[in-house]
Amino acid sequence: MINFSDDPHRRYNILTGEWVLVSPHRTKRPWQGKVEKTTGPSRPSYDPLCYLCPGNTRAGGHENPTYTDTFAFVNDFAALLPDSSDGVFEKGLFLAQGERGICKVVCFSPDHSLTLPDMSVEAIEKVVALWQKEYMELGALNFIQHVQIFENKGDIMGCSNPHPHGQIWAQASVPQEVAKKSAHLSKYWEAHHRSLLQDYLAQELEVKERLICQNGDFVALVPFWAVWPYEAMIIPRRHRQHIGQMEAAEKRAFAAILKDLTQRFDRLFDTSFPYSAGIHQSPTDGAPHPEWHFHMSFYPPLLRSASVKKFMVGYEMFANPQRDITAEQAAERMRELG
Repeated sequence: MINFSDDPHRRYNILTGEWVLVSPHRTKRPWQGKVEKTTGPSRPSYDPLCYLCPGNTRAGGHENPTYTDTFAFVNDFAALLPDSSDGVFEKGLFLAQGERGICKVVCFSPDHSLTLPDMSVEAIEKVVALWQKEYMELGALNFIQHVQIFENKGDIMGCSNPHPHGQIWAQASVPQEVAKKSAHLSKYWEAHHRSLLQDYLAQELEVKERLICQNGDFVALVPFWAVWPYEAMIIPRRHRQHIGQMEAAEKRAFAAILKDLTQRFDRLFDTSFPYSAGIHQSPTDGAPHPEWHFHMSFYPPLLRSASVKKFMVGYEMFANPQRDITAEQAAERMRELG
């Protein structure tokens, strides 16, 4: 019998079909690796040099309006363009295809000093409403098949500007991570006519070992197959295929659990906790997608303190993901921070 607290073992990701190696005994080893700098001094509520603050001129030359809550605009340096070629190149073993799309920046607040956990539930609810609007409007375009909403928070996650903001990339194909999940969600739906994540959530609620926090509409937990040290997932209790289906009360509850979870992250090592977060939801390709159950994942890199980062190198790059602390240990610690 596997002892999850001491024995090396593998865990299966039911959404992607991939495995993660868990080595809990390694947390006992000494650390002599790289130490990252912790968060610097507090920021002002307005920075005249910030290209996302209200009224300022962005790097691309456009001037921001004097917005008072949320603000979205097309990225001045977008990775995808709506009018680029969608042609195919194929020559022997060389294959390429043009990719069209639209990239937008979403400012969460006009206040330069804030992050999501610092904002009120009411203010976060406006962010959720803007995410809904953008998902529905971009997804309705005839050449867009998928809308990816995400946030990179913190310097070590590649965030180029500390102003509270996220991004949306809408594109003409379904990205491979989403395609993998679609395949496994569809297989389960066809076999059981139930949502895979709804059944998974029911099991997690029964055992309670990996739960972090919850309210009447959403549950935040550390997935059984988590890769990053304090990885977390928010799952709606109801079978919602995408965020556009949320009712008013659910939007409020989603905002509340976003604040609760991200505040726990900040308390974990007493720092503004870095992460990459993203919402996975049904593609916008016109198909009904009854198998999809939307969820939001958080991938934070910090392992032992505000100054020790988990690196994905060596074995992780050439074999498969590996983690040291177990999902249960991570969840227990985050529960205690309520």
